Amino acid sequence: MTKKAQLPLQTLSLVVSFMAWVLLSSLITYISADILLTSGQTAWVTAIPVILGSLLRIPAGFLTNRYGARILFTASLVILLAPVFYLSRADSFADLIVSGFFLGIGGATFSIGVTSLPKYYPKERQGTVNGVFGIGNIGTAVSTFGAPLLADRIGWAAALRWFLVLLILFALLNLLLGNRHEQKIRQSWLNQFKQVYKIDKLWFLSIFYFITFGSFVAFTVYLPGFLAGYFELSKVDAGLRTAGFIALATLLRPVGGLLSDRSNPFIVLMFVFAGLTVSGVLLSFGLTMPLFTFGCLLVAVCAGIGNGAVFKLVPLYFAKQAGIANGIVSAAGGLGGFFPPLLLTLLFDLTGHYAIGFMALSEASLASFVLVLWVYFTERLRLWAEIMILPRTLLW
Repeated sequence: MTKKAQLPLQTLSLVVSFMAWVLLSSLITYISADILLTSGQTAWVTAIPVILGSLLRIPAGFLTNRYGARILFTASLVILLAPVFYLSRADSFADLIVSGFFLGIGGATFSIGVTSLPKYYPKERQGTVNGVFGIGNIGTAVSTFGAPLLADRIGWAAALRWFLVLLILFALLNLLLGNRHEQKIRQSWLNQFKQVYKIDKLWFLSIFYFITFGSFVAFTVYLPGFLAGYFELSKVDAGLRTAGFIALATLLRPVGGLLSDRSNPFIVLMFVFAGLTVSGVLLSFGLTMPLFTFGCLLVAVCAGIGNGAVFKLVPLYFAKQAGIANGIVSAAGGLGGFFPPLLLTLLFDLTGHYAIGFMALSEASLASFVLVLWVYFTERLRLWAEIMILPRTLLW
């Protein structure tokens, strides 16, 4: 029973952790009404949780292999109590930066599940399992839609304090229901890193996840303020539209894992990056609401499927070094979400429009498409060479 409970328990824990991760971007329109911020400061406040959420994914994956998901999830949820409470009492830009930085711990928990859960399932199901765990990303949608509704009723500070109850509840659930006998790997961090850093697949997968998960995170943190400011939508309407983007991308993540279990993941990624290339071009032409909506939905579809495909490949290539490899690849994805909001704000301040920023998404996706093609055909050539050499070896 304990082993069977791990997938739903860890997935729901990721939901709560990701809810905490995006609390600032979800409530920024309310917070900025009380704490005056420039457009540049707003961009930094919404982007800053991504920094720690990205960098901590590397040690989180390694520590999960050493101590197990039970300890890591429990500790993460308990630690998150401090920045959430501090944010509820914030009254300055500095307070928002400090609390946002430590809210990044919520984003780092992704490495826990993708390192722990494959231990319970055979290789042919790991893409689907990691895709199901990735549904925990829906936590960003819950906060983006739910936090503004609660803030409308009781104020943003009180809404944050109610969230503390949820963190305490899931910390206790992990402590009581987490698997105490999870398989542990005692290898040092340095030894694991030495085993993987020269393998080119690690860095290719990091680039792919930088684009797929990075675009998901970037749109998640940027859309609420962007929709309210540029299109002059109400706070709740902006939150609802962002929640729809997040929900679509999240629900398609297991589809990406399932497709990758049943076919070649690199072929799946080819379609993903082709779609992201097109979406970037569409968003660059002009920000009318219908075109912007279609472009965003196309990003959601491609990012969701792409996220599932990448994490089919990680345990496939790095079964014995899953902790460190998962951490590095997922950290790259988090960092991919940090730079775009800042870049879009900077470019808008300089040029008065967003076209160059969205075109950068298109160009980066096109470059990734070319890389996927190269890796795919390199793998095919390697397999062909092995097939040709093997009969000669047997004859010899």
